[in-house]
Amino acid sequence: MKILPKNIICLSHLRWDFVFQRPQHLLTRFSENFNIYYMEEPIFDAEDEAYLTFSKKLPTLFVGAPHLPPGLTKAAVNEALNNLLKKFFEKQNVEDYAFWYYTPMALEFSDNFNPGLIVYDCMDELSAFKFAPQELKELESKLMMKAHLVFTGGQSLYEAKKKQHFNIHPFPSSIDKSHFGQARKSSINEPEDQVKIKGCKLGFYGVIDERFDIELIREIANQRPDWQIVLLGPVVKIDPETLPKNPNIHYLGSKSYQQLPQYLSGWDIALIPFMINESTRFISPTKTPEYLSGGVPVVSTPIRDVVQPYGTLKLVSIASSASDFIEAIEKELNAKNNSAWLEQVDKFLSKVSWEITVKRMQDLMTTTIRNRTDISIAS
Repeated sequence: MKILPKNIICLSHLRWDFVFQRPQHLLTRFSENFNIYYMEEPIFDAEDEAYLTFSKKLPTLFVGAPHLPPGLTKAAVNEALNNLLKKFFEKQNVEDYAFWYYTPMALEFSDNFNPGLIVYDCMDELSAFKFAPQELKELESKLMMKAHLVFTGGQSLYEAKKKQHFNIHPFPSSIDKSHFGQARKSSINEPEDQVKIKGCKLGFYGVIDERFDIELIREIANQRPDWQIVLLGPVVKIDPETLPKNPNIHYLGSKSYQQLPQYLSGWDIALIPFMINESTRFISPTKTPEYLSGGVPVVSTPIRDVVQPYGTLKLVSIASSASDFIEAIEKELNAKNNSAWLEQVDKFLSKVSWEITVKRMQDLMTTTIRNRTDISIAS
């Protein structure tokens, strides 16, 4: 008996091709059982009428980009997006569908639809991010009331949100072990732009934004000029001129998801240098299990979802200041080739995968719909 809708319409604030992260990991796997339509935020480049373009990423996964005329008021933007969504349903003849939200802001143009299931995957506390819209918290409260099922991107975010919904479940960052495990292979080659960097390499990949502790990196580079700090990823929402320019800090730019194990393979230590503030209070960095899967020791600031479980289990070293970081890094360098540590890492990661996460999420989706159906029949 069919329970779940065959189509998932994902409404997101993230560009699909920006950084390969949680939404991409989940939805590519969900596309094995569903038709996935991933709707990005609008691009204001339409010369006349609004229109919607689609690109096919996988056989059953499509990314939609709304193109709107520039200069529209907020109300006009939401009206245009609502109309594009209506036309999409009519043109594609989509009737059996679920809404999957990554941003509560999308509720402003999608509130009048009637999906068979509403899922809110709350991957971050978006209201704490730089330039967050003022109405975000109010819209999230409204989405919490409408959603049938809520997931959170980590345990600490779950603890903060659990009283807001009756059917909420934590799903911390997971891992594609076979992909990042390539970094352990002796046959893998470092990319050319990293090979030429000689010496002990400390690495980070991810978005370099307001969460990134610029001063921490500057101080480590100042105190240990013989250590080479490799930073991969786009710089957003901060002035690039504020970044330290030490000769031992190397900004190699954005890299594709496929390239990351090659870079990781050449690092002696992997870094999670996030500031401790409101924007990082509930984050669960996907890079934590990815670094570990590559067999690289990790030193992190005390992000709550890194401390527990990774720090508590001694899988990741936790440090608060530059001097603490330097001490932890030196300790990890001296303990290199620690087979006991690697054995513990693999034991922990054996219970973690995106496939397991997707299976558990889908089971909860099925149970949620079945329970709603039973309630409807009973009433």
